[in-house]
Amino acid sequence: MNKTRVAVNGYGVIGKRVADAVLLQPDMELVGVADVVTDWRIQSVAGRLPLFASTDRARDEMLQAGLPVAGSLEDLLQQADVVADTTPKHVAADNLPRYRQAGVKVVLQGGESHATTGHSFVAQANFESALGRNMTRVVSCNTTSIVRVLGALQNANLLAKARGVLIRRATDPWESHLGGIMNTMVPEQSIPSHQGPDAQTVLPDLDVVTIAAKAAHTQTHNHYWTIHLTRAASREEVLAALRAAPRIAFIRMADGLVALNSTVELMKDLGRPRGDMWEVAVWEDLVTVEGDEAYLTYQVFNEAIVVSETIDAIRALTKTAPDAETSMRLTDRSLGMSQDFLGSSD
Repeated sequence: MNKTRVAVNGYGVIGKRVADAVLLQPDMELVGVADVVTDWRIQSVAGRLPLFASTDRARDEMLQAGLPVAGSLEDLLQQADVVADTTPKHVAADNLPRYRQAGVKVVLQGGESHATTGHSFVAQANFESALGRNMTRVVSCNTTSIVRVLGALQNANLLAKARGVLIRRATDPWESHLGGIMNTMVPEQSIPSHQGPDAQTVLPDLDVVTIAAKAAHTQTHNHYWTIHLTRAASREEVLAALRAAPRIAFIRMADGLVALNSTVELMKDLGRPRGDMWEVAVWEDLVTVEGDEAYLTYQVFNEAIVVSETIDAIRALTKTAPDAETSMRLTDRSLGMSQDFLGSSD
């Protein structure tokens, strides 16, 4: 079997996870990673993965630091079919001319605008529309969770409209020493916040409004949703719709998972690499349904949730999987995803 050759440009929070996920795929080969830094973030790659320099200046600095540089970004792209650009926000758009010149397909991340690629991606929602495209954009962590959860209710013909409040973490944990938010909460400066309109780039007919704020914590995001249903429904109907969807997992306060940090600790205890949670974790015992309204809350591990989507986007662009179900089955099995971390409490 000819494997899809994948390059990762940007070995940061998302990039290192994408690189590791590519290594787990039976139909993909990681040909190398590229970056511009020389510190601990890239030193862990030395001798383990082929390392390339994203710029000429970075190559000089890497060589001076004693890093085993295999070549330039252009050298890496010559070996690749697809590049997953996981560089910081807005950097990827500037890289597009280099990718076009190399003739590779491109997966960008949610920090870039929808207009940059003309297509936004969540596997369960619109995999087929990405088949054979030259590029797509995996939407942000929060937007991915919105599409997964609201999309599940929409697929069950239960969703009329949704109104959500997002409590976002302040910064990445490894950057918390640089500042961040202490003893306060900072509302986003517009309503709706950008996540709702972003979800509509994937599900255009979604009636959704989001309100967001940054809080003084660095572990995951927390969403609270008021769902207006298409009709009066039972709690079990809503739960069944969520259970039928991939990449949604249930957690329960009855199991002691009473806060964001407890779920993060559970991932470590389960042996997840880096403590990652690729699923959206919905508190099952808090799902409440009253007539034609439902209320729920869930947790989003922003460092990991888009990794599976990036893998599926690679398959869609290269047409190495015919549909979302086929690709997601491969991805989810390789990562060890679950739909219930501790088993049903029923």
